[in-house]
Amino acid sequence: MSRLFTPHLTPTALAIAFLCCVALRATAADPGPWTVNVYFENDLFDETDQNYTNGIRLSWISPDTTSYQNDPAFPSWLREANRHLRLLHSNDPGLQHNLVVSVGQLMFTPDNVQATAPVPDQRPYAGYLYGGIAYHTRSDWRLDVMELDLGIVGPSARAHETQNFIHHMRGFDTYNGWDNQLRDEPTVQLLYEKKRRLARTTWSGGFGQDFIGHTGVSLGNVATHFNFGGEYRIGWDLPDDFGTSAVRAGGDNSAPGRNGPRRRGGARVYGLHAFLALDARLVARDMFLDGNTFRDSASVDKKPAVADLATGVSFLAGRWKVSYANVLRTREFDGQPHPHHYGSISLSYSL
Repeated sequence: MSRLFTPHLTPTALAIAFLCCVALRATAADPGPWTVNVYFENDLFDETDQNYTNGIRLSWISPDTTSYQNDPAFPSWLREANRHLRLLHSNDPGLQHNLVVSVGQLMFTPDNVQATAPVPDQRPYAGYLYGGIAYHTRSDWRLDVMELDLGIVGPSARAHETQNFIHHMRGFDTYNGWDNQLRDEPTVQLLYEKKRRLARTTWSGGFGQDFIGHTGVSLGNVATHFNFGGEYRIGWDLPDDFGTSAVRAGGDNSAPGRNGPRRRGGARVYGLHAFLALDARLVARDMFLDGNTFRDSASVDKKPAVADLATGVSFLAGRWKVSYANVLRTREFDGQPHPHHYGSISLSYSL
């Protein structure tokens, strides 16, 4: 599989995937807009370069559909995939249904990046490249997500080459220990997550607040965990989506509702809000800490509970939504000296 890649292919492939998503807009009828999301996370926003050091994800959210298996807006290969995955989705006529296709890459490194051998009590080098398909069912007050991701962890994920490409562009030193990264292993992850808008208040001038709670479960050799949390938002003209998206399975929340301002191509609507979000996980397995499933590899002793606390702002302009968050992640493994910080940027556009 590694022969299929060149050092520059991963960024290029993600860019091509983005353009393909845009091109598919022309094949659809007009039950609503396609929504394209671009996510980028990196700890250089906090002037570090270790642990969870880089993540990128592109996703495409379909217009409303009444049939995942027969909708002519979907390419034939996607309709066929939906037929095989029919146990993962429903067609309740009283709710909004959207299909999500995504591709992404994650990168992890230890603190000591000059060592050529594995460093005790420091997480191993790891890269993860994946593609996913998800089914969203939503109303004004709820969003249910069922997602299946297939990918690979190891050298074929090309995280080493991606990091070198970025470091060379920015004039940074390259890392010495990538020969010790987790070995190639195909991955499967199945995730279910439900989100509920538990409260919403709007005052004069479009100023308002809401709170969105979520719970979920993930099963697979990449990650097996139970997660829960919520997001509080306050500001002007809050979007009718389900919060701020992140580079994680089940993280796409940005499909506009049937009556939302991003559906309307005429009048431009502006909004600005701040948010505070928490996602806590009870972790049974994390390959990036536990190591390979069936082969010997570097590993560390993981913590059984981890949480991400994010604070940030979002700006809405017509069909565009732009968000930035600073994320604090609690210690993930024994020996980790301090919590980890990274920045997260997301850009969403309803075509």
